[in-house]
Amino acid sequence: MTTVTGTAVTGAVGTARTRLEGVDKVTGAARYAAEVPFAELAHGWLVLSTVARGRIRAVEADPVLAMPGVLTVLHHANAPRIAADFAGLLGRPDPVVGVFQHDRVPYLGWPVALVVAETSEQAREAAEALVVRYEEEPHDVAFHAGRPGTYTPQTPEATAEKGDVEGSLAACAVRVDARYTTPEEHHSAMEPHAATARWDGGRLEVFDSNQGSKWVADDLARLFSLDAASVRVRSEHIGGAFGAKGVRPHQVCAVMAATVLHRPVRVVLTRRQTFSLIGYRSPTAHHVRLGADADGRLRAFEHEAQNLTSTVAEFVEYSAGVGRVMYDAEAHRTVHRVVALDVPTPTWMRAPGEAPGSFAVESALDELAEKCGLDPIELRARNEPVVGPVSGLPFSTRKVLGCLREGARRFGWADRDPRPGVRRDGRWLLGTGTAASTYPSGVLPSTASLTAEADGTFTVRISAADVGTGARTALALVAADALEVTPDRVQVRIGDSDFGPAWVAGGSAGTRSWAWAVMAGARELRERLVPGGSIPPEGITARSDTAELVGALAKKERHSFGAQFAEVAVDITTGEVRVRRMLGIFAAGRIVNPLTARSQFIGGMTWGISMALHEEAVRDPASGGHVSPDLAGYHIAANADVPLIEADWVDDPDPDDPVGIKGIGEIGVVGSAAAIANAVWHATGVRHRHLPIRPDRVLAAGAEGDPSAKAGGDATHSA
Repeated sequence: MTTVTGTAVTGAVGTARTRLEGVDKVTGAARYAAEVPFAELAHGWLVLSTVARGRIRAVEADPVLAMPGVLTVLHHANAPRIAADFAGLLGRPDPVVGVFQHDRVPYLGWPVALVVAETSEQAREAAEALVVRYEEEPHDVAFHAGRPGTYTPQTPEATAEKGDVEGSLAACAVRVDARYTTPEEHHSAMEPHAATARWDGGRLEVFDSNQGSKWVADDLARLFSLDAASVRVRSEHIGGAFGAKGVRPHQVCAVMAATVLHRPVRVVLTRRQTFSLIGYRSPTAHHVRLGADADGRLRAFEHEAQNLTSTVAEFVEYSAGVGRVMYDAEAHRTVHRVVALDVPTPTWMRAPGEAPGSFAVESALDELAEKCGLDPIELRARNEPVVGPVSGLPFSTRKVLGCLREGARRFGWADRDPRPGVRRDGRWLLGTGTAASTYPSGVLPSTASLTAEADGTFTVRISAADVGTGARTALALVAADALEVTPDRVQVRIGDSDFGPAWVAGGSAGTRSWAWAVMAGARELRERLVPGGSIPPEGITARSDTAELVGALAKKERHSFGAQFAEVAVDITTGEVRVRRMLGIFAAGRIVNPLTARSQFIGGMTWGISMALHEEAVRDPASGGHVSPDLAGYHIAANADVPLIEADWVDDPDPDDPVGIKGIGEIGVVGSAAAIANAVWHATGVRHRHLPIRPDRVLAAGAEGDPSAKAGGDATHSA
């Protein structure tokens, strides 16, 4: 036995620490979902529909079953029955997880069969040889604002309204009436979706890449009508997620095949398959109308946002929610509209809602500042709300102006000539822009267990997910301070559903929710450790559940805030836009680990560069599918596109949080695209309201005058 001794140590939170698993990752010792070895492992390869709408007439499996190594072909006529009609932790799953349950094909890329073979190469060859015959039906994938079939969802969040928008607009001295669009965007995580399923002693085990092992385990239990305790999901290392790594067809297919074959089965999605199977950010269309007095004070604010959804499930991109937090007016209306098409169902993607919504709102604010003859920062200062513009609730903290003013000081904003199109560097036109940003700061119930080990160390067990953010390391620092020991005495184990319920890595609420559970568990454990007492060989364990703590939170508006600044150069000959430098200043609670937090902020702003200038998934109306659904055809910002990016923060601890945490995963994205677009206007004198700002659009605007730069410009989404 070990005696409980030692001097209390605190101060780990707030210090820069390298990742606990960093060496394992860079040396290859860390195993991802597709790398865990198993004896007698079989490999599944998905076959996706080649028509955009219709029915399956026949799956000609016999020739494929005769091919070398092929073990089985699962499809709607022979697959195990599952129950996909349920509501889990995050609501109803995408119907695409109900694979092989019927002969309907609702969109191109719908799963129609799984070929399982001894090797991955054999499975792929056989899958490509499988003949599936269809009864094809007419399809419709064309998205544009206000098209027939557009409707307002029957959800509480769909609409918020106060005052008389039309009357207030009519009385305003200055008005902005503009339309903006963003294209379809995809997650494109470095690690593809992969899952290995096996039955072990009557228990289902799945090794997976996901954002919440307990979430996935519980949904798989419901799908296969199993007791929750008989399913274990492990996901220790994850190579990116961004909202797409929940329950998806690959896990379901792996479990189906393992059940049929009585051996481990691995299913890995290809990059092209992810474009139709894992969700994406819907294209959006926005109509923003602002009305202000001559001094720039808003009297009317209206934002109507539209996105597409599938015919099998409704997904709303709540991008009009930005204005409900950021800007007040006596007349305030925000509404969401959707249209169902023959496409895969969209899903959450990093900063869902706020990313496209902020592009529209923060661009419109910049246009209003121009019309009022005001500096964009001064305009925002004059419209800083005291309470939530729609909710009327107080803010837990709100330091938007602190971020804008510190950013302006660091960026050299005071030296900016406000006139557009006057700065040049050879053939390059130069401009600077800014935008404010926000993202909700939530906390959800979670559980954790902490063990005082006989050797004097401590083990934290929590089914958290580290999707590359550094969450594992952050929790070690939180635990160390809560236990009053040095971080080297704390081991953190995560990504195992057996550790109990915990919130997912999503919504910028993961680390905050898990930290609450760790803090509560540490407090209970310390009460059980008696100074001078002994610890038995099995250790002493305390378990926490934060459901009551979360439920007792005072009702406030809780958000992280920020401000992004960008300098761009626009080539007048080629239309190329280059971001030369970016700065982000954030108010995002107490920063647990400055090293990984700065990485998250910079990563978010890099994503914003990609959104502003590169990313755009284009659908072919004839086929209903994508043009070049891969990283050759879907452009993202590469190293050469990313300039010097600086990120910092102002002091902003949340007074209602035991650690002071808010959330940082998404706030870096929000506002970045608008800051870049505003900088392009400053460089050229032309507004670009449709993302991405491609060279051809820049050249067209320069040669003919951009029609979208006129008030009331076209809101149609175009490629």
